Amino acid sequence: MLLQIPDVLTAQQVEQARRLLDAAEWVDGRITAGPQSARAKDNLQLPEESPAAREVGQMILAALQRCPLFITAALPLQVFPPLFNLYQGGQSFGTHVDNAIRQVPGTPHRIRTDLSATLFLSGQDEYDGGELMVEDTYGVHGVKLPPGHLVLYPSTSLHHVRPVTRGVRICSFFWIQSMVRDDGERTLLFDLDAAIQRIDRDLPGHPSAVQLTGIYHNLVRRWAEM
Repeated sequence: MLLQIPDVLTAQQVEQARRLLDAAEWVDGRITAGPQSARAKDNLQLPEESPAAREVGQMILAALQRCPLFITAALPLQVFPPLFNLYQGGQSFGTHVDNAIRQVPGTPHRIRTDLSATLFLSGQDEYDGGELMVEDTYGVHGVKLPPGHLVLYPSTSLHHVRPVTRGVRICSFFWIQSMVRDDGERTLLFDLDAAIQRIDRDLPGHPSAVQLTGIYHNLVRRWAEM
């Protein structure tokens, strides 16, 4: 499932994030790439220990906890601390798939990357190109969103970032280990939850909503890994 989630950050939060990121020191983006991805990756990135990365990362994590659509779609068990990249002057990232396991910096913990997320922080008129291209069974989908909006997609997907031919593209990116590993099962749960919410909105108090809610939670019990 490829899902766009609007307004994860408010306009004021985006403005605050950009002030911090624009003043930060950026380095070669290959520092977090595996051997194969490093050959395809041409961008800049904030070091993980950067004060700006930590402050804006905490802002993003707090915003995700307040975002019902993200919680419903991702069913997150763990979220990797957000990272930040910058593309300019023709930089791009060739086709690749994200690493299956990521070590959480400064800890002994690792997460399985079930879902990948990109949160856009540059205005769409600030740069040309830079679309995130995600491949699935239905083809290749280009994503270029307003600042504060997020796209969520399975980490098993091949994807790439097209060259930025004008301006600067700044985004946050991170991974999620879901309580439900399988993308098909997560999609079924997401669709079921959406149907329950529609019934509850259109037919308040209808007994079908209670029955379907029970089915939803029993499926979560069957599929969830903690």
